[in-house]
Amino acid sequence: MDIDTRLLRYFLAVADTESLPRAAQRLHVAQPSLATQIKQLEQQVGVELFIRSRAGWTLTAAGKVLAEQVPTLLASWDRILRDTKSDASRAAKVLRLGTVHSAADGYLAEIIQVFHRLHPDWQVDIHQGGWTDPTAGLDEGDVDVALLRLPFPGQEEYHVRELFTEPRWIALPEDHPLAGRDDITFRELWDEPYVASPAETGWWRDYWMGLDARPVDTAIIGAMARNTDEWLRAIASGYGVSFTPASTARSSPYPGVVFRPVHGIGPTLVALVWPDASEADPVMRYFIRCCTDIIGHQGTDGRRTS
Repeated sequence: MDIDTRLLRYFLAVADTESLPRAAQRLHVAQPSLATQIKQLEQQVGVELFIRSRAGWTLTAAGKVLAEQVPTLLASWDRILRDTKSDASRAAKVLRLGTVHSAADGYLAEIIQVFHRLHPDWQVDIHQGGWTDPTAGLDEGDVDVALLRLPFPGQEEYHVRELFTEPRWIALPEDHPLAGRDDITFRELWDEPYVASPAETGWWRDYWMGLDARPVDTAIIGAMARNTDEWLRAIASGYGVSFTPASTARSSPYPGVVFRPVHGIGPTLVALVWPDASEADPVMRYFIRCCTDIIGHQGTDGRRTS
């Protein structure tokens, strides 16, 4: 019997939270899709793994046995996959850097230039993460180190060094009543429709609607977007507003869209993130030092965060 490791990860998330909504949020998937995946796993193993009730999802006796064994299995497979991909890239002298949109983009040229002074024969391959992958390839073992925005699901599995914070601004249609103001408060934006990423992005979608700092039931979605271009076009067309890093105003100007500061909502945090395999490699550690020396960091020492 062959079982997709993704199903096992979904199973563990539900087992850990005992809640389908919380597990779906953690995994960046829609609740109906997650329920279907759990049912598929139960059909493959031939036993019921959860007792479903209004109070939540609790493990059956068989589910408890599986939950005890799966973490070790997945940890071994993840290590094997990352090490295999890392060894292949290092043999070719390629450092794989993951980034999410506008996370320290302005520093990359200088970082790579400084890195090449000591390692001129190495190539830096930049992987731009999409809206549905807040780890920019790190979870899949496709990158050696990544510049990401915190928090993201599973970050406790990595080494994390915080670099800087950046205000969350609001992107508005240029004819919006608030577009001419520079003193917008967070509370004024609660009743606005938002241009959001798809439901399967879970926490990522909620965070950029400000739902980490206001009641979830206040969310109104005016349109969905799957990439930056769709997002900007939807805002310009008046389908909604959206929070975004302040740097987006410089990196992604767009006709019909204005960016304004907002008071009363916390900033986004940019961090350098890497797995154990990169921690043990001197070339990767030098690149990490280049990043932290050039960008700077606040209040961390590079150890795993919880």
